[in-house]
Amino acid sequence: MGIQKDSVRFNVSGRIFETTATTIANAGRNSLFGAMFDDNWDLQPNATGTTEHFIDRNSDCFAVLLDLLRIGELHVPPNIPEKLLYREAMFYGLLDHVRSAKWGPFDGNKLHLAQSITGRAPGDGTAIRAGPDGGCCVAHGSMVHVYDWMLEEHPPVTLDYQRVNDVIWADSKSIVISACERLGRGEGGMGLFSASTGELRYKFHVTHENQVKSYTAGALSFSSDYKLFSSCKGRSNEYGIGVWDQVTGKQIDFFYEPPGWSLGDADRLQWLHGTNCLLVATLFPRKDNCYVSLLDFRDKSMVWSWSDIGAPITDERRVRDAIAMEDTNSICVVNEYEDLGFMDLRFAAGSVRWSSRSRLMKGKMPDEPCYPKLALHDGQLFSSMNDSISVFCGPDWVLTSRLRNSYGGSICDFSIGGDRLFSLHSEENVFDIWETQPPPPIM
Repeated sequence: MGIQKDSVRFNVSGRIFETTATTIANAGRNSLFGAMFDDNWDLQPNATGTTEHFIDRNSDCFAVLLDLLRIGELHVPPNIPEKLLYREAMFYGLLDHVRSAKWGPFDGNKLHLAQSITGRAPGDGTAIRAGPDGGCCVAHGSMVHVYDWMLEEHPPVTLDYQRVNDVIWADSKSIVISACERLGRGEGGMGLFSASTGELRYKFHVTHENQVKSYTAGALSFSSDYKLFSSCKGRSNEYGIGVWDQVTGKQIDFFYEPPGWSLGDADRLQWLHGTNCLLVATLFPRKDNCYVSLLDFRDKSMVWSWSDIGAPITDERRVRDAIAMEDTNSICVVNEYEDLGFMDLRFAAGSVRWSSRSRLMKGKMPDEPCYPKLALHDGQLFSSMNDSISVFCGPDWVLTSRLRNSYGGSICDFSIGGDRLFSLHSEENVFDIWETQPPPPIM
């Protein structure tokens, strides 16, 4: 291949750089430099028949990015603003390289607190959601604040006093927001918004008996084949889980809530890629009882279910969150003391096997405690409690590390994505960004 021996010259705004084709090929096929090579990664001459290329961009930033491709390390001189460097990296298609150099692959046991940001909205935060590229969005009341991976805030989404229930990233450029219906206004439901401008692109409607209905949309989830799921509450019989085509926004299915069960008030939805089923969890205190079920939309059946109806309930057995773990055919639940419980999906209506490992760490509850939340990422289980997040690993889910930042009060929500963990505090609208340090260079 030509990249082994060919050299290439760049004239960047009058400043000459010469390097090897091997170094430039490190940028990858999807970068600006990828077009300089043929299908066999042999260097192609430019329009003038030479291997010198003129680029009318910032030469200081080019030098930094060239070193990144050459040695895999990012060293930014003090005279170069980082935002300018990121803008130049975006032009060359090297943002992923810059991100990889700034923080390493996600590992819950190697996270460090990289930054804390104070929110700009009054009132308590509702939810925080990590974006696929390292950004995030934060819901406060009727507003959603969106941050890119550089943690610069974009224009917020304002829903005219409709309370936001959930938000989810459709892709790196779009978010879906679910909101409460406003009585007498016929609003609410869901919409797809631009993450960069806050512009509404289209709404997701619910149709019942060939009529478009107003409704309250709740928990959200996506499937791998671009289907959007949402819990729904309407004024008549539109209680259940709606399904829409993410691309067109058209409703394609609806799973109506069966008598004696709860779907429309769900706190959490989770698509299970291995079984093609949807986890639906409705939890206390939204309802007096807890309902956890798996729905199969192929034949409109509830293939697994559990509820605490009829069971003696104490605070130590009250489920506050639930998450499915397909690798172990189980569902993990948590109580308000961060005790973990497990249910075997191979047995219908099984009981919860509780583990009281957190009991040793119990102390005085904060003045405004938040209910624990769960997350699963790359074989690691995460659980929030007060102002910290616990990390559990291994087949027995042993506590291996704890992330803590007391500023801002208890953690009301957290989310993992883009190789970052974001945690939202309840009292001061502060959210934290946790990252893994990049691996040391190989000498």
